[in-house]
Amino acid sequence: MKILLLGKNGQLGWELQRALAPLGELIALDRHATDFAADLAQPDSLAATVRALQPQVIVNAAAYTAVDKAESEPELARTVNATSPGVLAQAAAEAGAWLLHYSTDYVFDGSGTAARSEDAATAPLNVYGQTKLEGEAAIRASGCRHLILRTSWVYAARGGNFAKTMLRLAGERERLTVIDDQIGAPTGADLLADLSAHMLRQALQQPECAGTYHAVAGGETSWHAYARHVIEWARAHGHELKATDIAAVPSSAFATAAQRPLNSRLSTARLQQVFGLHLPHWQTGVDRMLAEVLGR
Repeated sequence: MKILLLGKNGQLGWELQRALAPLGELIALDRHATDFAADLAQPDSLAATVRALQPQVIVNAAAYTAVDKAESEPELARTVNATSPGVLAQAAAEAGAWLLHYSTDYVFDGSGTAARSEDAATAPLNVYGQTKLEGEAAIRASGCRHLILRTSWVYAARGGNFAKTMLRLAGERERLTVIDDQIGAPTGADLLADLSAHMLRQALQQPECAGTYHAVAGGETSWHAYARHVIEWARAHGHELKATDIAAVPSSAFATAAQRPLNSRLSTARLQQVFGLHLPHWQTGVDRMLAEVLGR
């Protein structure tokens, strides 16, 4: 089996290179590839890449994820997050291939306190969420066999992330202010990649598993509680930090171009039932990442 992975050097793409390798021949590309076009900002060339490589599976880990910047670059965000996934989906349909694609909790408006199911009404608050929702719709309309995984608060040891930022600031300042009215589940790129491989393997054998699934770590937390956990873990493992006051503030304390959902809770009941997979608590993955980043 041949697998085409797009976005190989992102946080998720990097982990997918590891997780997907046992499933078949993996061709991993990013937007700088020279042999084959793989830049989602230029959708016209993507179908030719699929036709040339003839993969049985296409995995799209590339996206426009600059949430605030998308407000001033809506067309580029739409091209990358909606038009190009639609092109890939159509090419997959024509080739009889599967498409694995990643979406976001930002397709919802974040109201209430309940964890949303896959069938809950969508109502994105910003351009990023709207373009990701449009991408989902394009994939479904193509008729291709697909898995769409909605996730949230993705982090990895590779590259920048919220925990690293908090550790840096805690080493520089005595007081931090962190949002406490946004609730979600920090989800490791490594966990998401492993879930992807397990789900893809089963879906290839059982095509009726195709569809949209919520894929996040277990439990929930706020950005404020997340920051406290990271700083307390670092101190418990011998790291000296300046911060003594971690103040909880509402989202309104920070001016941003794009509005964020307050409730990012996603129900993973469907994923667990269909695929028989367990979603470990968010702290498990964060602690593992911290051990890797801090070296103990």
